Amino acid sequence: MVERITSLQNPRIKQLVKLRDRRPRDEAGVFLVEGYREIRRALEKGVALTELYVSPEWFLGENEPALIDQARAAGAQVFELGKETFAKVAYRERPDGLLAVAPQWRLTLAELALPAAPFLLVVEAIEKPGNLGTILRSADAAGCDAVIVCDPVTDIFNPNVVRASTGVLFSVPLVVAGSADVLAWLRSKLIRTVATTPAAQTLYTTADLRGSLAVVMGSEQYGLSEFWLKHADLTVRIPMAGQADSLNVAMATIITLFEAVRQRG
Repeated sequence: MVERITSLQNPRIKQLVKLRDRRPRDEAGVFLVEGYREIRRALEKGVALTELYVSPEWFLGENEPALIDQARAAGAQVFELGKETFAKVAYRERPDGLLAVAPQWRLTLAELALPAAPFLLVVEAIEKPGNLGTILRSADAAGCDAVIVCDPVTDIFNPNVVRASTGVLFSVPLVVAGSADVLAWLRSKLIRTVATTPAAQTLYTTADLRGSLAVVMGSEQYGLSEFWLKHADLTVRIPMAGQADSLNVAMATIITLFEAVRQRG
């Protein structure tokens, strides 16, 4: 029998609200996954959801019961919330009545399984969770073998990262590490680094983006650090014809990755 929770003072409700912040997430070793598509992708990748909170009054379609059964069969404890109670714990403006708690994970560089000519994305100090989520989604669409987050400013388990990635967070191998360690690892694997900067002389379309490659993108405000600009094998730029001197980092990432996809065939 599913336990129903209607009180906003219930300890589980209070804990869910706390999990919006990084410190409680890290202390508990879990994070929130909201939405049908995101939860479905987590289950498809074998993520062991510990809890699933549902509110039928918010459901948008007819597929939710099957998803709930799938989560329960996979070991998730299911709770039903009243409409107002679910609105309290949801972080979306228009929730769809599904919110799960999933365990955090930590993948290391040494644990990455790479093909013969890996195609990687390295991002440095990305500040906005929405941008990081969009970047993950783009990396998945481009067929990147892994995304490496260097010196992160935002938490990879931020709810907005999960949302903006549309659950791709669960399918793209994701590593968090320091820039120096990442560079040393890339060199040990003979993976070329191509850094993007408006100051580069080489256009991204004329650079050779085939073979073992790591595309390196910088933060929204400052771009890439001197460390990456100094040590990258090649720097490239995206031509800017208007008054703007740079693109949103997520958009610049998409443009660069798909030029590599074009060249790689």
